[in-house]
Amino acid sequence: MPATTPSGMPDTDPGQDLLRLLADRPDVAHDLDLVADFDITRRDPVENLSIPAGLPLTVIAGDASGGSYYLVGDEPAARRPVLYADSEGGASLIAADLAEAVAIFIALAWWRDATGGTDLAELEAEIRENEPDIDELRDRLLAATGVPAISPEQARELLLAAAARTAPDFVPIADFDGASPYELLFTPSAQA
Repeated sequence: MPATTPSGMPDTDPGQDLLRLLADRPDVAHDLDLVADFDITRRDPVENLSIPAGLPLTVIAGDASGGSYYLVGDEPAARRPVLYADSEGGASLIAADLAEAVAIFIALAWWRDATGGTDLAELEAEIRENEPDIDELRDRLLAATGVPAISPEQARELLLAAAARTAPDFVPIADFDGASPYELLFTPSAQA
């Protein structure tokens, strides 16, 4: 049995297996896009980015608003963090790896709105109003991906823990002269 982290996630990079699953199973990719606006067919970032840590960024998906999801680091790394950069110049690490990101997406579909002060019950009610089949979608995604089910509270804790690791090494900057670093999506005050 592979080693796991305290959150129950595997302590190896599951990213490539999950990406293959999403590529091979359009139904699963579609469900994940419905739940979390994570579209593996959108792999054209608004701009080329780099991070101070000097690690490579690999675009793995995009969202409807022009944001991009990246795996950070080289493929052989044990766990590759997931960085999200929106089209308005905001960015954050959102998970320790892709499996954790998928677990967060399933538990907390509107993760961008899940700052520390957000009432998760109200957020869940809004999700259910907009997507009445959310439970069925979640069940299918959990079964297909094999990620552990986590609560919205656990998802927020994982999300904000990843976000807290963004600065200074993972704050992206566009690849052109005079570009400013992206703004943090989750500031320390938003995590309280």
